Amino acid sequence: MVKEFKEFISQGKVLDFAVAVIIAGAIGKIVSSLVNDIIMPLIGLILGGTNFQGLSITIGNASIKYGAFIQSIVDFLLIALFIFLAIKIVEKMKNYKSKVPDVVEEPTKQEVLLTEIRDLLKKD
Repeated sequence: MVKEFKEFISQGKVLDFAVAVIIAGAIGKIVSSLVNDIIMPLIGLILGGTNFQGLSITIGNASIKYGAFIQSIVDFLLIALFIFLAIKIVEKMKNYKSKVPDVVEEPTKQEVLLTEIRDLLKKD
């Protein structure tokens, strides 16, 4: 197990994972702001000025804030959409890179002759 852990660390996967976590956190904050500050107020405006943050039901002493829950669902769906699109873009870039053939041009007759002459001159 220790050997596998050392291999995991030495292969750079830890760094890749750390970068992914940091980027995901940043994307999460951006999407949360998008949902909280732009999308949900617009949806509330369309629905007649409803403020989703304030939507709640009180049962006894408990306050069930289903508006915040709706906002979290929209938040999750947008984050999932952004991650899905990012993965698709990366896959498309990888596929494009692998589809580009390595073109090796054959030398012309003149180039072959010049190469032979150069090699002959080097021998002398």
